[in-house]
Amino acid sequence: MAISDRIVRYLGSAKNLFGCVGGLAGLGLHFTGVAGPYSPAVVAGLYAAGALLAPPEKVTLVLDDTVGETERLRADLEGLVGRVRARRATPEALERLDGIAGMLRDLLSRPDVLGADPLYEISRAIRTDLPMSFETYLDLPRWYALRRTGHRTASEELLNQLDLIAASVTRTADDVYAAEAQRLRDHTDYLRGRERDGDLTLPDPPAEP
Repeated sequence: MAISDRIVRYLGSAKNLFGCVGGLAGLGLHFTGVAGPYSPAVVAGLYAAGALLAPPEKVTLVLDDTVGETERLRADLEGLVGRVRARRATPEALERLDGIAGMLRDLLSRPDVLGADPLYEISRAIRTDLPMSFETYLDLPRWYALRRTGHRTASEELLNQLDLIAASVTRTADDVYAAEAQRLRDHTDYLRGRERDGDLTLPDPPAEP
């Protein structure tokens, strides 16, 4: 399977396309009689020369399986929420978890707008930040978690961590949706430009109160 995939990728590559152009030139020399008895070698040589002259393939460093990764992250999130609910987390902690999970679900429902940076932030929240906060808290005996040993109880410390995680996820969501909102405004500008050119008629925007 891996070998066949490499063959398919090569067939669509710039090297093969440039090589085919060279090979066709070699065939032209063959049919015109210029290449003489050396036609096969000329065709092969021109194919190789074309392949060598092809520009290098673009290097892609971003995740190309965004849809698959969002599905895995969604499964990890639901598994985490289920495990926390099966334990003895406080109602306040569960409420904060539900809020964070809701934002994460909304983001994961739009893999088409998730670049590498927001996907990394989402993954960190689901696979590192939330599990570490809840696992550390739930490993403590309940009587100790509610006991004040410093400025905060362990329960209050957990709530503080969840607030910080929520703020981080909110910033990520703001960045993602701000880009979407800008695309919406750009499309409005485009449509109004067409209106000015006489290609489209749009209603005037509503007057501000």
